[in-house]
Amino acid sequence: MVEHADIRVVHRGGSKINFRAPVISDDSRLLLCASGECVKVYSTSTEECVHHLRAHTDVVTGVVLRPSNHLQVYSCSMDGTIRLWDFTDAILIKTYVIGQPIYSIYASAQHNGMFHLVAVHLQQSTEQLVEARELSVVISHVSSNPAAIAFGRAGEYLASTKGLQLEVFFLKKQKSNRFSLKEENKKGRKNTFSCVTCHPTDDCIATGHEDGQIRLWRNFSHKKEYTYSTLHWHHTTVGSLCFTPEGTNLLSGGVESVLVQWRYNQDTQRDFLPRLGAAITHVTVSPDGTLFTTTHSDNSKSCYTLTAQALLICLYCSRESIETDLLIDPRSKALVMNGKPGHLQFYSLQRDKLMYNLDIVQQEYIYQSDLQQFEVVKAAFNSSGNWLATVEREQKDAELELNLKLWAFDDQTQSFVLNTTISAPHENRITALCFSPATDSQTTTVLVSSSKDGHFKAWQLTYLQYEGPCWSCDFVGAYHGLVPSCCCFSADGSLLAVSFQEVVTVWSSASWELLTTLSQPPGDIRDLCFGQLSCSKYLLGTSTSNLLLCWNLLTCSCKITAPLLMYTSLPTFAVIAASFSSLLSVFVFKPSEPRPIFSQKAVCSGKVMRAVFAPREEMLESCEESSQWLNRCQLYFLSQHMDLMTFTTKAEEDKLMDSSKQLVIDDTVAMTPFHLLLGKRRKEREDSARPYTAGLPMSLTHVSSPSQLLQTPAHVLPSTSYLCSMFVRSLLISVTDNRSVTQYSYSTNTHSSAFTGFILHGSTSVPK
Repeated sequence: MVEHADIRVVHRGGSKINFRAPVISDDSRLLLCASGECVKVYSTSTEECVHHLRAHTDVVTGVVLRPSNHLQVYSCSMDGTIRLWDFTDAILIKTYVIGQPIYSIYASAQHNGMFHLVAVHLQQSTEQLVEARELSVVISHVSSNPAAIAFGRAGEYLASTKGLQLEVFFLKKQKSNRFSLKEENKKGRKNTFSCVTCHPTDDCIATGHEDGQIRLWRNFSHKKEYTYSTLHWHHTTVGSLCFTPEGTNLLSGGVESVLVQWRYNQDTQRDFLPRLGAAITHVTVSPDGTLFTTTHSDNSKSCYTLTAQALLICLYCSRESIETDLLIDPRSKALVMNGKPGHLQFYSLQRDKLMYNLDIVQQEYIYQSDLQQFEVVKAAFNSSGNWLATVEREQKDAELELNLKLWAFDDQTQSFVLNTTISAPHENRITALCFSPATDSQTTTVLVSSSKDGHFKAWQLTYLQYEGPCWSCDFVGAYHGLVPSCCCFSADGSLLAVSFQEVVTVWSSASWELLTTLSQPPGDIRDLCFGQLSCSKYLLGTSTSNLLLCWNLLTCSCKITAPLLMYTSLPTFAVIAASFSSLLSVFVFKPSEPRPIFSQKAVCSGKVMRAVFAPREEMLESCEESSQWLNRCQLYFLSQHMDLMTFTTKAEEDKLMDSSKQLVIDDTVAMTPFHLLLGKRRKEREDSARPYTAGLPMSLTHVSSPSQLLQTPAHVLPSTSYLCSMFVRSLLISVTDNRSVTQYSYSTNTHSSAFTGFILHGSTSVPK
């Protein structure tokens, strides 16, 4: 089995953006979110992802603005490094190697650096990679939850909570006071701390608790004379707390999906922003106080102005289970899956952005731990994308409620509109849905549903003269009282395959006559898929005994069996199939040949939840047999961390990188050094300037006057001393001289002095 290094696995989107609290830039224009192994930079006005800060090799666990430069951020990761970024231009400035997994990061403007619970010395250096392993413990036995630690007024103290204990560490005095609560309150509810924040100007610490209460601690510099007052509105755990920059308001959120605004020192005054869609996990306020964000448990974020005019940024919905599987909308080529409760989300694979949510259940979501509500469990598109079928289900003790809904695409609204609702289409749960493919010989659209009640039903689309399109049941099929588990149509729509436990039945879609049954090794059938194009005579399937099966419909014999964990088929070039083994390896092969044409081990860390083939907008021109399966489609798969991964060739990835670096500059733009750096004249001057400018910053090689230096952003220039010396040399040295110039390296933060910060390290597991 040959592995091909030319094909690689790359990250294409997704990832959890609710893992840590976001960071808002000083001008409230950009939102930075830790997302998997990178940091995503979003525009708050357009909702677009403008940059990806990629360099970490493990989960990013924290992002914080650099106090001395509002255009730079620090990011920390479980890979044991801290990286300094220019986030406006996505430039990695410096990497600090700590050598220990890092859980979170904090900053204090008063101390000009980063602060964690373990002190680390970050020395001044011109090198981009710096080892910083001088660690000294400041506070021990702390929580790994970033919400459990906060800086106090002007960075004078640290507040840390864990369990039932609050510890306040005074940085100047190098001492701490500890305060403990009883395990339960008077009503028998837990007093455990859940989050903490500090007032920006007063000596006041606000803590959230599992019983829904908020405590405001004062006079905590005296261990025995401390006091606290109580605020209470949340009925369960307080998820996040945050003071506004002026300290006039305290914001809180929890599972109620309601943002509560408390007036400071006015306990009875509070405002509410309700129905935010999901439990609030983080609340963040911009440094200028004009914008605040809420992060939710469904992996979405919302941005608001202080007048509560909402700008929704729902980037990716995260779920423990994806019951609808991964689907591709034939019209928009969007990835479709479960979204918010009762919704389907349409997610753009090209833009890594949620397009819209389609409300299927059309009911207000109410959070209650023991409340069973309607949820979308099945969905299917027809081949043209004109029709969408969904199944919603609610379990109430012994009573089962089912709704089968048919949605028609509306050209005016560019969305799906409910056409038909079929209540109780089956007497038990629906196990599969599939549409018949649109062909020239078959003009009638048919939807087949199979159920645990032992039957499968064919629903036919008819057009009435005055009522328009409607759906009705055309046929009900069964096989010896067995339970059907899956179904699929052949490429031309003439055959329907339905699996009944261990038996696969093949039916004629024209007469609904049972044509044949197929045998297979022990185990119930889980998935079925017909081949297409030259392999249309094959029927592929998987079994509960983790076997991949391939039947030849001409001989009715089982051709190939192979062990697997997951299986998906290629829709437009369906001579290809892929299987995921227990070792998370991928095998791609033609059904007509037992030998895989491609294989790759360890495609991602953790479990693969779902996979799907998506057609390409432009076909690749790969000539190698091992990569031809990528010419028409791409295989996307979703990891347990909600990372959306795909396979691509090296040539395709290099092409994308080159296109992302190309900037179109209008001819009317002034001839600044920055314009020459990115513009079309760089190549003209490269040949004549190469002997004297090798190794120099490009922005210095074309400077002809000091006034042009003023037109270049300061944060992309080296130090002033370096600029002056090189500029004077450029005036003294002849352009025709052939002497070589020594290469110089510089750091954009060489003007800053060395400082000491704090980091939190521990075991290699990532905290929840």
